[in-house]
Amino acid sequence: MDKEKIIQELQGHKKQPYLDYRLKRETEEFTDLLFYTLFDVNTPVASNLDILENKFRRLVDLACWEIQQPCHKLWDNYVAKLPSVLENLNLDAEAILNCDPASLSIQEVYMAYPGFYAIAIYRLAHELYKKEFPLVPRLMTEYAHRQTGVDINPGAQIGKSFFIDHATGVVIGETAVIHDNVKVYQGVTLGALYVEKSLQKVKRHPTIQSNVTIYANATILGGETVIGENSVIGGNAWLTASVPANSKVFHTPEIHIKTADV
Repeated sequence: MDKEKIIQELQGHKKQPYLDYRLKRETEEFTDLLFYTLFDVNTPVASNLDILENKFRRLVDLACWEIQQPCHKLWDNYVAKLPSVLENLNLDAEAILNCDPASLSIQEVYMAYPGFYAIAIYRLAHELYKKEFPLVPRLMTEYAHRQTGVDINPGAQIGKSFFIDHATGVVIGETAVIHDNVKVYQGVTLGALYVEKSLQKVKRHPTIQSNVTIYANATILGGETVIGENSVIGGNAWLTASVPANSKVFHTPEIHIKTADV
């Protein structure tokens, strides 16, 4: 074995000059501290904001590769948004408590509901995404994805009092728009009809208007697809066209039951 030759070949194939995995690890640490700062009663807010600022500046050093883009100015704008983000997250938690008969306390929602955690990290990441600092928010939501099974792209636009029940397998694409008081169950996909790189700046994912409930494993695709307000989408439904307000959409499989002769 020619070790030096192998090393040279490996070095030759490392083509990405900015691919520093410290960014991923440090983003996860930043995300954890940010979440606890907002919610944990024993985590001090004042001192933690200083720590978070230092951690964020480190993320900027690792992830802001465009010299002309003033990433170092992002923190002040971002931290000013945190009170409104927390206000919206409290509404999300209350929606879960009020809609899920299995929820016994608001504390349980904050600590034990994977859907709430995924929404929380999405909302925290979305504010950075809007500032055109895309890699860190994507790493934040992928961290939540790994822990909860919920894949929410930080570019999605989600209104107030959002409720994801059971959580696992939910996918919400980058250009999805979700209005207020929407309930989504496990396995729901809000996706694109098809994928082409040329569609990067095009709305590819559906719009869900207010007060819609989407039951387990329903799939709704397409940027022009609009689910009208107050509609109910049944489990396992497959939709690629719009649905008017106040609709009920159900998938009705044919089920046969055969019993053994006694």
